[in-house]
Amino acid sequence: MKTLKATRFEAITDDVIVERDVMVRMRDGVHLATDIYRPAVAGVAIAGRLPVIMERTPYGKAERSRSEIEIGMAAPLKREEVATFFVRAGYAVIYQDCRGRYNSEGQFSKYISEAEDGYDTASWLIEQPWSNGRFGTMGLSYAAHTQAALACLNPPGLACMVMDSGGFSNAFQCGIRQGGAFELKQATWAYNNAREASKGITRAAIEAENIHAWFKAMPWSEGVSPLRAAPEYESYLLDQWRSGSFDDSWRRVGLYMEGYYDTFPQVPIVLMSSWYDAYVKSTLDNYHGLSGHPDRPLRLIMGPWLHGNRNTTFAGDVSFGGEAPLGGNVMATWLEFRRTWFNRFLKDAPIDAGEDSEVRAFVMGGGSGRRNGDGRLDHGGHWISATDWPLPGTVVRRFHLHGNRQLTEVSPAGDVPPLTYDYDPKHPVPSIGGSLTSGQPIFEGGGFDQREADLFFGSDNPGLPLSARADVLSFETEPLPEDMVVAGPIRVELFVSSDALDTDFTAKLVDVYPPSEDYPAGYALNITDGIIRCRYRNSWSKPEPITPGEVFQVVIEPFATANRFARGHRIRVDISSSNFPKYDVNPNTFAPEGYGRTATVARNSVFCDAAHPSAILLPIVGQDGLTPLKPQAK
Repeated sequence: MKTLKATRFEAITDDVIVERDVMVRMRDGVHLATDIYRPAVAGVAIAGRLPVIMERTPYGKAERSRSEIEIGMAAPLKREEVATFFVRAGYAVIYQDCRGRYNSEGQFSKYISEAEDGYDTASWLIEQPWSNGRFGTMGLSYAAHTQAALACLNPPGLACMVMDSGGFSNAFQCGIRQGGAFELKQATWAYNNAREASKGITRAAIEAENIHAWFKAMPWSEGVSPLRAAPEYESYLLDQWRSGSFDDSWRRVGLYMEGYYDTFPQVPIVLMSSWYDAYVKSTLDNYHGLSGHPDRPLRLIMGPWLHGNRNTTFAGDVSFGGEAPLGGNVMATWLEFRRTWFNRFLKDAPIDAGEDSEVRAFVMGGGSGRRNGDGRLDHGGHWISATDWPLPGTVVRRFHLHGNRQLTEVSPAGDVPPLTYDYDPKHPVPSIGGSLTSGQPIFEGGGFDQREADLFFGSDNPGLPLSARADVLSFETEPLPEDMVVAGPIRVELFVSSDALDTDFTAKLVDVYPPSEDYPAGYALNITDGIIRCRYRNSWSKPEPITPGEVFQVVIEPFATANRFARGHRIRVDISSSNFPKYDVNPNTFAPEGYGRTATVARNSVFCDAAHPSAILLPIVGQDGLTPLKPQAK
């Protein structure tokens, strides 16, 4: 246990003072280190009660947050700079280290303690002489998870929230697991953060491990992992990996916000994510689950970026152009937006004209298709505003998979033989981008041409299109006669069979560019993808083995998206049985999750005949449903 430290005052500027490492006591006696920023005169704190802004983070309350960067900045703001901005706007600001991280006491177990610790901090906060009893929360990623967790317990004083790219609606379906598979960003996150949190011989031991080699030696086990020198990180990671069925452990507060929608506080909430973020589903599920209450105004913002990169113009190898950043397009700056939000709901400030557009979303696509000055595909895009999501007027159209690899709206006819391939767990399909975060140094998120390259872990044949693999089935439309905007949830319905006791099926939506001068072989851009582990085809809580040879239906739900498939492009769907290292590899044996030490090749089939019409359901929006969002003054 860390030793209690004496708090210390420090003048940030003449008008802002911070009290560092105030040790706030939790219900079990553990103390969490908290920095308190307040207004001052000549370096002396001003007496008086103020509304409070709170962020709870595992990434170091005194460390820079990489996402606190505005257009034109060379580096992210320091936390004290962000705090100073809000203090000068009339707030007290507190940053707190999560349990077991940095200067806080206790043992870190990812996600599990945040609800109670957040509630206890809120109870302490509203009793302080500098607090007026009302507070708002903010933060990205894990700091959004901490917000959702504490709000599920209805803490006293909570008045509004800004949840950026996080806040588990259901961690079993997005964030830890997905479609029954385990998201291996949890493994890279554990490795990176265990190393960062460790010192001396422990840190040296973790750094001595070859994480790339370990990713070829899965599954891991106790003492047989790159985390063996940090057993608390190894322990929680293995617990997540092995918790395959949806049981009560997944319904715990902090992992299961949807179980608390009915009693969630009636407070205004900003929900933000991006199409290449790992929390698309959580954000949109939370929007749906919390909508419909007049005392709970919601603002949904969906950009095109990678996780938390709200002021960039690209994701991976793809550029979305100058309209992509949040700053100057959706709002003047992210700082100004939050100040306006907090002023409105912590200070009852008047509403600015035009402020109540509930949904602001970026529709990707429509660019030149050329290679830009940074060497990226100019995919383009623009912001729209709407009153709801999915967009009003959306029409769901069914595109059928055919045995000749065509993708059409015509239903298949006759008795066509299935398309069959062998899925070998020892040679999985490599993840070429996607909606990923925390993947370094193993995998890269974002949009990329779907061909193997040295950049991508597991690429044995650099330069080879994934569609050339024998275990990838690609289905394409004819070149589109006009633009088609796909915006909303995606659903893939497959009729399949396997000779294995368990296996996976994956689906990927791809925007296929025609050949051009810059891309003579064309460019197959990944838009979204998903997975289903067949043992969960009938129930998330009661896994069942496959009856070899039996034909059954599975449903894959890739993340929602918003993309303009331009005239002359093709819509493509890739079907396979692996997407590694985004998801863990299914050994096809029905072994308990995370324990399979042996593997077998599965012979998998996809049916495309009249009796088994496999299809992808796409939400299509007409041009009249795309209301442009006016650029905001910077």
